[in-house]
Amino acid sequence: MEEKINKGQFHIAATAFLSLFSLVGIMFYGLPFFYDFWIEEFEWTRATVTSGSALGKVLIGPIFGFIAGWFIDKYGPRQLMLAGIIMGGIALIGLSMMTSLWHFYLFYLFNALGYLFGGPLPNQVLISRWFDKSRGKIMGIAYLGIGVGGMLVPQIAKALNLEFGWRGGLLCLGILMIVIALPMVWFVKENPEGASEQAKQEPTKVPFKDILKRSSFYLLLIGSMCSIGAVAGTSQNLKLFLSIDLKYSQQEAANVLSIVLGASIIGRLLMGWLADKIQKKYVMILIYALVALSIPLLFAANTGNVIYLFAFLFGMALGGDYMIIPLMAAELFGVKVMGRVMGIIIAADGLGEAFAPMLAAWFRDIYGSYANGFSALIILAVIGTIAVTMLPSKKADSY
Repeated sequence: MEEKINKGQFHIAATAFLSLFSLVGIMFYGLPFFYDFWIEEFEWTRATVTSGSALGKVLIGPIFGFIAGWFIDKYGPRQLMLAGIIMGGIALIGLSMMTSLWHFYLFYLFNALGYLFGGPLPNQVLISRWFDKSRGKIMGIAYLGIGVGGMLVPQIAKALNLEFGWRGGLLCLGILMIVIALPMVWFVKENPEGASEQAKQEPTKVPFKDILKRSSFYLLLIGSMCSIGAVAGTSQNLKLFLSIDLKYSQQEAANVLSIVLGASIIGRLLMGWLADKIQKKYVMILIYALVALSIPLLFAANTGNVIYLFAFLFGMALGGDYMIIPLMAAELFGVKVMGRVMGIIIAADGLGEAFAPMLAAWFRDIYGSYANGFSALIILAVIGTIAVTMLPSKKADSY
């Protein structure tokens, strides 16, 4: 029997949608659109323009990931989300004004903080607190914000770049991100009306060390880190591959990127619906297998319409990849430790997001081709799929 969505739950779903639209759709998927402009203006290498995300996630994720999760479990996600949205806006505005490499790295630190504090982690916890039976469907709807934002941002960025140049375009995106996300989070309620004070404090009393003794925790961590790395490595290098290697025009590249993020909308809805119908482990295997099967199509990107087949299949996988992780974590460990569990997992996934794009770009800089880089990403995706198949099939006792 499905949950009836009340006014408070609708606000939560809308808040998560707009937060993810801004912090992930605009910020995370929007920045790679500017990489080729930075290479042209500053004469940086591909490894350099992808290293900002790596530096931010390496320095921020391990240090602040568990702290952010603990803070959310104890005090709720709202304050962290407000800080994250402002930091994310500062990141884009700052990058629009940069003139040297140290500016680039400084504002990518704000980028990483904004993503961690205002992105998937607090929104996953917020949805898990407010929804039960329809959690997968609502998570899918909320994560549509990423798909819609990611689908629109190449077209918006292209138009802004033509009108104001890349600096003005990036400045406008930073302001837009804050305007869209901040008001809804400002008025959000962190717990349902019926939640007692005891229930609100209960998450801090869970013996988290017991979670760390479970092999399923490490399988989920390794599986998600590898698959997320493969996805990030592909998506962060895709604009460079299209515009520089394949000689696509800005419009053609924007169209492919929009197809990827448009297909991710279908993927999120489909995978969210499936997650409420069948065991989440099997949905996760399906998503991770799609990642592993879609990347090899890039080797034949110049053949016919293969690039569009890749864009659709990869987009479907992209749509479900980030969304399925918190659903699987909630099923394995329960919602009371979601903040801490996902804080660690997102920090580990951040390392995958950090190094995989740099690895693929580094191979391209050295060998003049993305062949070795794409091969490495395929191996990562396969390892992630194998790890997920080893997760327990039935719901374990949760806290």
